[in-house]
Amino acid sequence: MDLIVCSLEPWDNIWRRNQFLIDGLLRRGEVQRVLFVEPSCDPIHQLRRRRAPRRGAGLSAVPGYEGRLHRLELTKWLPRSAGPLADFGLRRGVRSAARRLGMDDPLLWVNDPGWAHLADSAGWPVLYDITDDWTAADRPAREHARILANERLLLQIARSVVVCSSALARSRDRLRTVELIPNAVDTQRYVRPQPRPADLGSGRTALYVGTLHEDRLDVQLCRRLGEQLDGQGASLVLLGPNALSRENTELLQRSRGVRILGSRAHDQMPAYMRHADALVVPHTVSTFTDSLDPLKLYEYQAAGRPIAATPVSGFRELHGLPGVAIASAETFAEAAADLVVRPPERIGPFEPPDWSDRVTAMAGVIRAAAAS
Repeated sequence: MDLIVCSLEPWDNIWRRNQFLIDGLLRRGEVQRVLFVEPSCDPIHQLRRRRAPRRGAGLSAVPGYEGRLHRLELTKWLPRSAGPLADFGLRRGVRSAARRLGMDDPLLWVNDPGWAHLADSAGWPVLYDITDDWTAADRPAREHARILANERLLLQIARSVVVCSSALARSRDRLRTVELIPNAVDTQRYVRPQPRPADLGSGRTALYVGTLHEDRLDVQLCRRLGEQLDGQGASLVLLGPNALSRENTELLQRSRGVRILGSRAHDQMPAYMRHADALVVPHTVSTFTDSLDPLKLYEYQAAGRPIAATPVSGFRELHGLPGVAIASAETFAEAAADLVVRPPERIGPFEPPDWSDRVTAMAGVIRAAAAS
């Protein structure tokens, strides 16, 4: 069986849910080939952000899979406001790549609901994988209306719908039957001893791992935590892709006790987490964040370090375990700093699930969707 995966993220060194699942499916032989459609390159948006515009990289094989995995980065020449013409070029690009690879009857796995137009027109069986509730995200009115329309269409035409969190299961199950497949962690990568990364520094550290984005990260809470830690000879380190606005990035860079490290490859992440004094989740609490099943929930547990989090989905269920502090925004900075400067005697125990179990579950959904 061949898969065409329309993803919310690129296939790069920062692995997320899609990559762990697809890697497992390919290595087990559950699927034969995968065309991984990345977010399209947008020269107009790049110009608006005062960046050098570039074209999409096109079709290329991903090393390590013997030609069974290809990535596709298209160029979005027209904005969504241009209407159907903007989507037509993207649909044609995916179909052309599928023909080049000889994918005659693939299963279309849609993670980015912006590809609903392809799902509706291609004639391929569709699996809709919901990992974020974008209908609850704070977006401009026109964009929000487009998200709602895409979601309605995908829920109607998909043969199978997968969700990653209990909140998503409750909200979508009112509309149709869904399959709950939460996230997990590659537990073996957190067992092997690894040296302390040099750029983590030698001082005491509270570490946040994940994409820096205003939809999730409470920037003001990060500032308060940094100031609290700085007064006690420690620091807050933010590790992951930076999608913050320029203003918020500069605000954090000027804040005492805060360091932004940027992205690191997925195979380097366990070393950072294992050597942090505490792992933190200074997230906003909202309908959107309640829909998430954060990868860091499982990675933090596998690392076996103290955890401080605001009461967001997944983490609040850890309340009461040794070495875990679940605190409101008003008390979070003090609670997290206390874990850093006064390490708890006990942590956990945690028993995070492994990705191998999730690959088995997703393989069953794919087979059912293809056969129905």
